[in-house]
Amino acid sequence: MSRALPKYSKRRVALVGGAAAVALSGAVIAGSALAGTPDQSSGTNDARTLAAAPGTIGCPDVASRLPAVPASAQAEVDRNLTLLQTQIAEANKRLADTVGQGGPNFVNNAILGPLKDKRVATVNRIATAIGRTAAKPTGLDALAPCTLNAAGTAAGAGTGTTTGTASAAPSTAATQQQSTGGTGTSGSAVGTISCPDVASRLPAVPASAQAEVDRNLTLLQTQIAEANKRLADTVGQGGPNFVQNAILGPLADKRKSTVDRIAIAIGRTSAKPAGLDSLAACTLTE
Repeated sequence: MSRALPKYSKRRVALVGGAAAVALSGAVIAGSALAGTPDQSSGTNDARTLAAAPGTIGCPDVASRLPAVPASAQAEVDRNLTLLQTQIAEANKRLADTVGQGGPNFVNNAILGPLKDKRVATVNRIATAIGRTAAKPTGLDALAPCTLNAAGTAAGAGTGTTTGTASAAPSTAATQQQSTGGTGTSGSAVGTISCPDVASRLPAVPASAQAEVDRNLTLLQTQIAEANKRLADTVGQGGPNFVQNAILGPLADKRKSTVDRIAIAIGRTSAKPAGLDSLAACTLTE
């Protein structure tokens, strides 16, 4: 026969059961709240990932815009088409290696601008190679500029427009470094760019090559003048390596292409001068 519980025992059971129910309900509510709350640490990681995404550089295809290539020019054209791809790959690597450096115009000044200059020189060599035995293609220079397909970095090739949470403003460290103005210059002392003289190092120039040599010697002076203007216009921008990366490096590439054209022009009817490449590099004189 079952025995009736005392009244106080029933109250105790009720209280214990109620407390358990409250505790269980609280756990469920807390679990639901946690499930519906965004993970702030995850959001921070996403922001860091977005800010660190360098994007990719896209360039117009040159090969598809060429006319029929004469057999005599095929090897040189192929070599320069390969060089165009190498230049893009190098620019994308540089983009990844320097993510977060400099100010909002860093990508345009240090990567896209120099890449365009290299591509202009390369497509000009392609056009020249074809033009020796066929109609020289025109308008290839229009294919030189490339664009940044942004992925969390400054869009529009350094126009300052951003996507996601990435900031186009310079970092504190970059701002502190801007006072150097590049390789040891101050914000008010721009300095000048000095380059080895090429004309004095040339052998006797055949009459058939004189016009082309003179044109390229003039181009060398133009390149130095443009580099000095860029030096003055960008004083205070970027970090301590800005001048080397955005001005001296691209200038050396341009000069190398130009002195190569001089050597080739002379070599068509005379001994091709050697060692002119050593004159390509320039220095910053404060």
